[in-house]
Amino acid sequence: MNDQSGTREYKLSRGYTNYIFILLFLLYFFDYVDRMVVTSLFPHIKEEWGITDAQCGMLVSAIYWSIVLFTIPASVLVDRWSRKKTIGLMAVVWSIATAVCALTKNFGQLFAARCVIGIGEAGYAPGGTAMLAGLYPEEKRSRMMGIWNASIPLGSAVGIALGGIIAKEFGWRHAFGLVALPGLIVAILFFFVKDYKTVDLVKTVKAGDEGKPKVRMNKMDVFREFIHTPSLIFTYFGFAAMTFVTTSLITWLPTFFNRVHNIPMDQAGMKGGSVMLLALVGAPVGGLLADLWLKKRKNARLLFSVIVALLSAIFLATGLVFFNGNAQYIFILLMGLVVVAFVPAAAAVTQDVVHPGLRAISYALCVIVQNILGSSLGPIVVGSLSDNYDIQTALLVLPAFLVVAAVLFFIGSFFYERDLDKVEKVVLEAES
Repeated sequence: MNDQSGTREYKLSRGYTNYIFILLFLLYFFDYVDRMVVTSLFPHIKEEWGITDAQCGMLVSAIYWSIVLFTIPASVLVDRWSRKKTIGLMAVVWSIATAVCALTKNFGQLFAARCVIGIGEAGYAPGGTAMLAGLYPEEKRSRMMGIWNASIPLGSAVGIALGGIIAKEFGWRHAFGLVALPGLIVAILFFFVKDYKTVDLVKTVKAGDEGKPKVRMNKMDVFREFIHTPSLIFTYFGFAAMTFVTTSLITWLPTFFNRVHNIPMDQAGMKGGSVMLLALVGAPVGGLLADLWLKKRKNARLLFSVIVALLSAIFLATGLVFFNGNAQYIFILLMGLVVVAFVPAAAAVTQDVVHPGLRAISYALCVIVQNILGSSLGPIVVGSLSDNYDIQTALLVLPAFLVVAAVLFFIGSFFYERDLDKVEKVVLEAES
C-alpha cells in the first residue's frame, strides 16, 4: 500500500534497517558528545585564557554558525548524490576537528577548530532525518525519530560529564582528544551500508493526476515547494524557539548549578547533564505518543508540539521563580523530561509535507532557521545576560521562548492537512 512517504513496506530487510538505525544513532550520539564537551571545560579555559562568559557561549555558537553556512550544500549532496557517503564524510571531518581542539593555544584557534566541527556536522541532522524517513514506514516515522533524537540528550550529557571528569584528572585538552576517536570509527563503518536510491525530482503537472506523465522540477518548483507550505514554515520557526531554550540549557546548566548551588564544576556538569539526560525518555515517548494520536487526528504532530512547549514553560518558570535547592531541581528535571519530546513530531512534519526528493533540504532549512534564531543565539544571549546580571536571571528569559514556540506550532497545525494532501506520491526503491 502506497502513501506520500513511498510505501508502508521496509525498503531493506527489517534487521538491516535496524542495523543502519544503530549506526545513525551512534553517529548522532558522538556528534553531541563532540559538540557539548566544551561546556564543562569553561572554568578551565577561562582560568587559562581569561575569556568572558559571552566568549564561552561563542565556542558553542561557533558550531551552529558553521552549520547555518554549510547545511544547504551538504544537504544537496545528501539528496542528490549519496546519503551514506555524505554522512560518513561529515562524521570523519567533525571527529578530526574535535581532536584538533586539543592542540589549540588560544581562544581564536579553539574558535576556528569549533567552526570546523560545525562544517562536519552541517548536514548530519538533515541527512539522518531524510534517511530515517525513507527507511521506515510513515506510521512509524515519529517514534523512530524519537528514539534517534534521544541520542542528542544522551550525547550531550555524556559529553558534559566526561568533559568535567577528564579535565579534572588529566587537563581540559585531553577531553577533546579522547571523545573524538569513537565517532571516527563509526563514521568509517557507515561508508559500507546500503541505502535507498536517490529520488528523482519530478512531479505531476496537476495535483491528483498521479497516473499521468511526470515532469522534472525546476528551481522555481523547488522554491514553491517550501514557500507555499505554511505548516512547514511555522514548524521551522517553532523549532527555532525551542532550540533557543534547549541549547541555552545544555550550555549553561552546569554553570548555573556551580554558581547558584555552589557545587564543584565536575559535579555541576554531571548534574546539568542529568537534566538533559531525562530526554532519553521524553524524546522516544514523545514520538510514540505523537504517532498514536496521529491515528485519530491528522495534525496531531503539531498539536503535540504545542502541549510539550507549554508544559516545558510551566515547569521551568515555576522552578526558577518559586523554588530553590532540591525543589527547584525537581521542576528543572520535569522540564528536562518533556522539553525535547516535540522533536520527533516536529521533525516528522518537515518530512511529511515536502517532496520525498527534498527531505534533507527541508530539514536543512529547518536547521538554518533554528540555528540562526535559536541554537547560535541562545548561548550568547544567556551568557551576555549572565555577564550583566547573574545566571539565574539570564535563564528566566527562556520560558517566554517556549510560549512563542507553542503559538507558532498551533498556527502551523491549521495548514498541515492541506499541505499534506499536496505532497507528490513517490515509491522509494532500495539499492541493489
